[in-house]
Amino acid sequence: QKVKDSMRVLLPVLLNKNHDNYDKIRAILLYIFSTNGTTQENLDKLIQNVQIESDSDMIRNWKYLDVPIISSSAVQQQKQTRRDRSLEETFQLSRWTPVIKDVMEDAIENKLDSKDWPYCSQCPPTWNGSGAV
Repeated sequence: QKVKDSMRVLLPVLLNKNHDNYDKIRAILLYIFSTNGTTQENLDKLIQNVQIESDSDMIRNWKYLDVPIISSSAVQQQKQTRRDRSLEETFQLSRWTPVIKDVMEDAIENKLDSKDWPYCSQCPPTWNGSGAV
C-alpha cells in the first residue's frame, strides 16, 4: 500500500533513541527519494530535530549524483517525455521499457540534446544512418 502521509510514519522512527544515526540518515534519504526531493526548510528541520548535523553531508552530497535532494518546480517540469511504445511487440512478462533504450535510439538517430549530453559527439554529415558510428 502506498503511504499517504510519509512524514507521520517517518518521525517516530527518527525520534527513536534506539536507532543508529546511519539508520536515521537512511530513513531520511528514503523519504527524500520517495517524494522526489524536499524543501530546504524541511531538510534543515529534519537534520536539526534528529540531531545529525555532523553527518548531514551524507544527505546533501547526493546532489552531486544528480539526485534531487532539494525539489523545485523547474526540476520537476524538466522530466523528459518517453516515447510511446504501446504498439510495439513485447514479451509476455515485460512490463516496461528502460530509459536507456530511448537514449540509445536517440543517440543512433543523432537526436540527443547537446545540453544534456555534452560529451556525445555529433555524427559526421556524410553519415547515412546505416550503422552506429
